[in-house]
Amino acid sequence: MELFENIAVCVTRGKVNQASAYPPDLRGQDGVFELVRDALANGVAPSDILTKGLMVGMNEIGQKFSRNEAFVPDLLMAAKAMTAGMDQLKPAFESGAAQHRGTFVVGTVKGDLHDIGKNLVRMMMEGAGYRVIDLGVDVSPEKFVAAVQENPGCIVGLSALLTTTMINMETITKAVKEVAPATVVAVGGAPLTQEFCDKIGADAYSADPQGLIDWLSSRN
Repeated sequence: MELFENIAVCVTRGKVNQASAYPPDLRGQDGVFELVRDALANGVAPSDILTKGLMVGMNEIGQKFSRNEAFVPDLLMAAKAMTAGMDQLKPAFESGAAQHRGTFVVGTVKGDLHDIGKNLVRMMMEGAGYRVIDLGVDVSPEKFVAAVQENPGCIVGLSALLTTTMINMETITKAVKEVAPATVVAVGGAPLTQEFCDKIGADAYSADPQGLIDWLSSRN
């Protein structure tokens, strides 16, 4: 359907709304905001707008980022466009008219104040259809455990940029697994490796957000 393709293209290109000057070749054209607004007004199902339009666009920019064909500014613009659509869909999700794929709890671990990577993961996971609970930075094991207990069945994402703080991931992973052994714990950040992930007992490691999304999709 052309509507969904247009929404996906606007997300990938970072076209927020008609007034936005970026990207220059789409100046004056409808963006994600107008396309989603009109789709809802015409009775298109919110879940279809999400899965066939917004998520397709975010997946495309995520794949390009993984292949080094797009960069952080491109991801940020795509996420901004995605948000323009998601803000209009939220009432439907909150009322239960549309379903999320699951809940994702994310935070930068205790001692680490870096949040760019964590924020990218949050935006990409929202774009993939997950309800995201962002705990922020410098997050203690206790705060992660509390979030897991409040959101049974959630997926936990741990972010760290420093070698001195990535060791805190092990403490958090163990604390989470003690209260909810079946909880999927995913880890990411510049200094991390699959070997480290295995060593601390986490379930998944990815070098970029799209890798995590692909891994989660492969399990369903």
